[in-house]
Parts: sequence; structure tokens; C-alpha cells
Amino acid sequence: MTATDLRKRATNSHGASESVLKISEHGKKLDERLDKHQSYEFGGPWGVFAIMTGFPLLMYYLWICLWFYDGKLVHPSSVDNIQPFLWKMWNHVKTDASPNVYAWKVYSGNIFFQLFLASVMPGWKQEGLPVPSLGHKTLMYNCNAIWSLYATMITAACLHYTGTFRLTEIIDNYGHLMTVAMIWGFGVSFGMYFWAVATRTTIRMSGNFLYDVFMGAILNPRIGSIDLKMWAEVRVPWVIVFFLAVSGACKQYEELGYVTPNMAFMCLATWFYINACAKGEELIPQTWDMYHEKWGFMVIFWNLAGVPFSYVYSVVYMASQDPSKYQFSTSTYVLMYTVLCTAYYIWDTSMAQKSHFKMETQGITTFRKTFPQLPWNHVKNPTYIQTQHGNRLLTSGWWAYSRKPNYVADWTMAFCWGAIVGSASIIPYFYSVFFITVLIHRTTRDFERCAIKYGKDWEKYCQIVPAKFIPGIY
Repeated sequence: MTATDLRKRATNSHGASESVLKISEHGKKLDERLDKHQSYEFGGPWGVFAIMTGFPLLMYYLWICLWFYDGKLVHPSSVDNIQPFLWKMWNHVKTDASPNVYAWKVYSGNIFFQLFLASVMPGWKQEGLPVPSLGHKTLMYNCNAIWSLYATMITAACLHYTGTFRLTEIIDNYGHLMTVAMIWGFGVSFGMYFWAVATRTTIRMSGNFLYDVFMGAILNPRIGSIDLKMWAEVRVPWVIVFFLAVSGACKQYEELGYVTPNMAFMCLATWFYINACAKGEELIPQTWDMYHEKWGFMVIFWNLAGVPFSYVYSVVYMASQDPSKYQFSTSTYVLMYTVLCTAYYIWDTSMAQKSHFKMETQGITTFRKTFPQLPWNHVKNPTYIQTQHGNRLLTSGWWAYSRKPNYVADWTMAFCWGAIVGSASIIPYFYSVFFITVLIHRTTRDFERCAIKYGKDWEKYCQIVPAKFIPGIY
């Protein structure tokens, strides 16, 4: 990390002449306290061991059920059948999910292509939030995901139409690609741990090797101007998710001569997400992920393997099943598309409102204009609570009704991703079930930290905005 990567908040190239937000000495002491390991999460070392071994096995199992057993949850028929059943599962993995040369070329090629684009494409320079471990200095981020996305889409289209790389091959090699993604996830996770130890850039360490690999040992790893944590959050998982949906659509078109409204729904839904992450990349440096969450297995494996290969089970199902199994009425399709677009609007604008507010507290008054800019993505003259810590808690816009309106909208979209196959299979609903568990756990972590950080100011905020998620319900 070079001196040019760090900057004080006195000036800013996007319209700020003087920093607005000031962290008090009391606030800095609280930040220092919160920036140390305090207790184990996720059940401690044994809990994270279970997650690191159990989740990859679950990913294999659900994929096998979708691809080979019509989306049904298969299981041994008796105690005597357990061993033969496990051997059958292993044979599926060995045959159809081996890390073959094709998977290594495609997955690794995308990784290096995205790194290349991140290093050469023009981007918007965005200042992040003050990082306590860096003496409350800020990091600069080069936000060029939107141009990288368009370059990726154009490249993929050219490769497909010239026959160099057929997009239909992606969904057909799902198992092989998933295994390579897992290898990358484990490799990068352990590699970053040893790199952090070797370079003495560790932070918030527990002292337990496996737990620290899981939670992460380093906060802001970089290659030149590329922040690896933000790069991996935007450029890898959602690009794969989107192209898996596109691959499913291409497969349907080649086999059926048309694309079902259900598969088109997933193409739209995944494009909503990847485009939002790319066009609003400058909003990400203001998030918890960037200034607090370390880059360990929990984040790395999830971005490199978990998200892309467990969020679009509906696509996997539809690509292997007859459309008659998941066909809806016209009115149901209208309802599904309406709910998706409404949830997307709330998610996009609530995230923008919060991030713009945080930028303004830093003195940043000029915001990026990328497509699409939705109405009410910025709250003028917002109300807020000024805390003794120095930070401000927004109580305007969507944030006047809920402490986590973005989570509600995000989960609604996740539910739609499963509901698009109706009752044909329960497996595509895995994303929404898993996601709400993650969101509730993350909210608990966040609110506990805020209660310590802001004290009575947090109590006041909770009185003004009582709903955690849905007003009047929860």
C-alpha cells in the first residue's frame, strides 16, 4: 500500500473543499476497541470448520439433485443403502464435476481477464470511509467495473457469434466450473492468510489458525490500484451469475427455438444485479464490507464459488427440464416481473441514498451519473442523528421506515429467483433461505457493534426508526 493510496479527508476531487465529518477522540477510542478480536462468531473454530467442509459438500449435493434427479432431494432408502448412495454421489462428482482443462481455462481466464480490465479501463476515483486501523485515513478506489462489464459482454458476444467460445457450454460444464471455483476459493483464502502473516498486515486476529483463515487476516489487500476485496465482490461472482443465466437462455434457444419467460426473467434479474453493482461501484467503499470486514474464507470463497454456483439453481433446473414443469399464467408472469422491478428499485435507491449521505458527510457533493440513475436515489436536506462518536445516522428516505430497507428488497429479489420455477423444485429456494439467515446474522453483528459504538445515540436512533426490516412487522 503506497502513500498515494491513503489520503486525509480535507479535500476531494469531486467537489469537496473541506471535510464535514469529524471523528471525535471518544469515537476513535471506541473504533480502536472494536478493531480488536473480542469473541468467536459462527460457533468458533469448530463452527467454521463445519462451514468450510459442509458448504462445498452441500453445493455438490444440490447440483446433483438438480441436474440428475429432476430437482428432487435424493437420499438413501435405508441404512444399508448409505454406502452405495455415497458412492453414487461421488461418481457424479468424479465424472461430471472434475476440475478438467476446460473449466480451468474458462474460470481462470475470466479471473485474469477481469483483473486485466480492472487495471486498464478508465474509472471514477472514489474516496472510502475513514479506516480506524489506518489512523482514520481513507483509501482511494478506482471504480471502473461498469466499463469492464460492457467490455466483458461485448467480448463474450463476439466469442459466441464467431464460434470461438459458445456460451451454451457454460451451463453444460457447471459441475466442472464449480469445482475449479472451489479450488480457487480455498487457495486464495489460505494464500491471503499466509501473505498477511508474512507482510505483517494482520488485523483482529484470534490466534486460532483455522478461525483466522475463515474470518480473514488482512483488511485491504491490493495489487497496484486494484482493491482485491472490492474487485472480487463485484467482478467475479455477478459476472458468472449473469453469464450462467445467459448460457441457460442460449441453451433453451438452441434446443427449443425460443427462451421461456422464466429464463428471460433470470437474465433480467441477474443483469439488474451485475449492472447495479457495476454502475454503483463508487457506493461500495462506504459499506461495512470495505472498511470493516476482513478478506478471509468467509468472503473469498463466497465471492469466488458460493455466490456464482448456489444463487442460480433456478437456471440449472430450467436448463435441464421441460418448460411445461414450470410454466405460469400470463398474470403470474406480470406479477413476478412487477415484484422484481419494484424490489430492485427500492434496493438500488436505498443503497444510493445511504452511500450519498455518507459521501456528503465527507464533503463529497458531486456524484457519478451512470445508467440507470433512478428517481429518489438522493435525499436532499436529510434528517439524521449526530452521534458523540462523530458519525451520523440517516433517518430520511427509505431509512426513515427501516434500519435495513436494502436487505428487505435484496431478499425479495432472492426469493423471486427461486419462485420463478414455482413448486417444481424446492432447491432454487435455497438462495433465499440461506440469504435471510445471513442477513439476520449480519444485522445482529452490525447492531451489536453499533450499540457499543454509539451508545445512547443508538438507542435514540432505534426509537426514531424502530423497524429492523419491515415497518410494523419486524
